[in-house]
Amino acid sequence: MKEKVNSIKENAIKEIKAADTLQNLNDLRVMYLGKKGKLTEILRGMGSLSPEERPVMGALVNEAKEEVSNEIVKREEELKKIELNKKLEAEDIDITLPSKKTRRGSKHPLNRVIEEVEDLFVSMGYDVVSGPELETDEYCFERLNLPKGHPARDMQDSFYITTEYLLRTQTSAVQARTMMANKEKTPIRVIVPGKTFRREDDATHSHQFNQVEGLVVDKNISLADLKGTLEVFMKKMLGQNTELRFRPSYFPFTEPSYEVDVTCFKCGGKGCNLCKQTGWIELLGSGIVHPNVLRMNGYDPDEYSGFAFGVGLDRLAMFKYGITDIRLLYQNDVRFLKQFDRKDEENEIKY
Repeated sequence: MKEKVNSIKENAIKEIKAADTLQNLNDLRVMYLGKKGKLTEILRGMGSLSPEERPVMGALVNEAKEEVSNEIVKREEELKKIELNKKLEAEDIDITLPSKKTRRGSKHPLNRVIEEVEDLFVSMGYDVVSGPELETDEYCFERLNLPKGHPARDMQDSFYITTEYLLRTQTSAVQARTMMANKEKTPIRVIVPGKTFRREDDATHSHQFNQVEGLVVDKNISLADLKGTLEVFMKKMLGQNTELRFRPSYFPFTEPSYEVDVTCFKCGGKGCNLCKQTGWIELLGSGIVHPNVLRMNGYDPDEYSGFAFGVGLDRLAMFKYGITDIRLLYQNDVRFLKQFDRKDEENEIKY
């Protein structure tokens, strides 16, 4: 029996060393160490041995199985290295081949517009402030002269989270926060760029869009200050030939209120299909801060006055770069974005 075990072990080691593939090696593992393997069969036949011989033969067989197993592991590592080297030789990389160009876009047109607006107003002495996008009903509506039940609330289809919290429908909410935060009630000159949310989605509106709110509160602020500020703003953003037109309108937080039109960027005011042959395109809302808003936020309307305006940055970017579908601003299509590398060379982006 001892000679048989040694013979099986020697044959196994010899065949393992000669194995040339991992599959052959696995077959040898099954042949010698599997449930029906040669060494396993010897262990099953030990019942015929005497009690004194069984432990001796058991130890001998287990020792043989361990040697065979170690030899298999060793040969397996060797075969894996051989296969890896063959694979590396077959997949040799030619470093002289030209590389593939990485597709890239450029700075997003919205970011370009936001930075340009901020730079302009900071140069005019304004501060850039921000506020929460998840706003309370108090700051989004009530402190802007829109109490509960006010019909003007129906003008904005809002995303309410609870009965008290909603996604802000306008950056005007930061007007109230800024005035309330100013404990000394000193003059205010701020702009508020940021995201706003309304339940809209078509070629010219999005459920999430960007606004910049402007607010000035001081003594003796008049409509002339508002007009002068907006004229500088629009000429800087849309070109020196841009003209403004003020139309009376209604906003709960300003009185008087105005819609502001600018000359059509496509036809220069001559009339075309984009501006419906009028030569004008509506761009922003503005007005003199309502006395109720000043009073509710701690300012004496008999001593202070102010103006406010709000413009959609998405629409401003569309006018500035000639983009006809607002949804292009949110698709992150590299083919669209890469064109803005040439913004200084071209007045209109074509796509």
